[in-house]
Amino acid sequence: MWTPFEAPTRTFTRTLRRALFLLVPIGALLAMTMTAGPQTKSLRLASTPWSPFTNNPGKPRFALDLVHTALGRIGINAETTIIDEGRLTPALINGEFDGSAALWRDDAREKALIYSRPYLENRLILVGRAGSDVSATSLNNLTGKRLALVEGYAYGDKAKGADGPTYVPSSSEEDSIQKLLSGATDYTLMDELVVEYLLNNYATEARAKLAFGSTPLIVRTLHFAVNRKIPDAQRIVDQFNAELLGMISDRSYHRLLQLEWISADIDGDGRPEYVPRTDQEQGTGWFRRSRSGRTRPATGTGKRATRCPTGTTRTGATRWAATKQQ
Repeated sequence: MWTPFEAPTRTFTRTLRRALFLLVPIGALLAMTMTAGPQTKSLRLASTPWSPFTNNPGKPRFALDLVHTALGRIGINAETTIIDEGRLTPALINGEFDGSAALWRDDAREKALIYSRPYLENRLILVGRAGSDVSATSLNNLTGKRLALVEGYAYGDKAKGADGPTYVPSSSEEDSIQKLLSGATDYTLMDELVVEYLLNNYATEARAKLAFGSTPLIVRTLHFAVNRKIPDAQRIVDQFNAELLGMISDRSYHRLLQLEWISADIDGDGRPEYVPRTDQEQGTGWFRRSRSGRTRPATGTGKRATRCPTGTTRTGATRWAATKQQ
């Protein structure tokens, strides 16, 4: 016997059990439906040679190492083929490759590719022959001068204006430097971390022959991109974006890009936190309190801060070597 107040409760319990019995297989079916479809396990990527960001194995290729590692952590094996500068965009658009690990955004590419969130920022500074005036703060300051730019690079709208220098096409950054040294052009643009790499590895020759500006004239964000024709392209990009946050949190991002600290919104509160490469660096004098109460790296000790996209900041010392793990 049960009281009138207990009967509905027991009846409800039996009904709930039946509902759950039916919902379990339905839920499993829905889960299978959501995960159904092709699961890409490998990607054929393409990049152009651009040390220290992209290159063949055995050479500096920090951006490729980062993207390949992130993809490996989500179960995708990636192989990058290094191809000629002018071939990259057509090869990506016509589907010869599945995508690229290191790409600037471009309208033509946008139609064929799905881009990740930016994982790095390229700050292009002015480079001239030794003794040249490299104090320009915008391309408009270079009116009447010749500026070598690599054909096929997506420099963006700043390089398309009518005002400014006369553009001299080159086939690669090495070709740009050759044109500069031979007098075929007055200036070229190079990423500031590439410049730091040169100063670290070829300091005497670089300083004897070249002059380097300090103000970025063009800033471009670097992305991983996948061809839209791949069935689960959007899922791959979404998983890559999520994995990057994990790599920032566990410091593998720092290690692969050889950075001492970055700033990123780790806890999702909309405010970036400064994340050192190791816990020990938090107490080494690198960090100090900002006016907002946030702890941030000290930049008055010869270390130069460089901004990365999506609220992330990378830093290098005066020379690239100071950011590298020994």
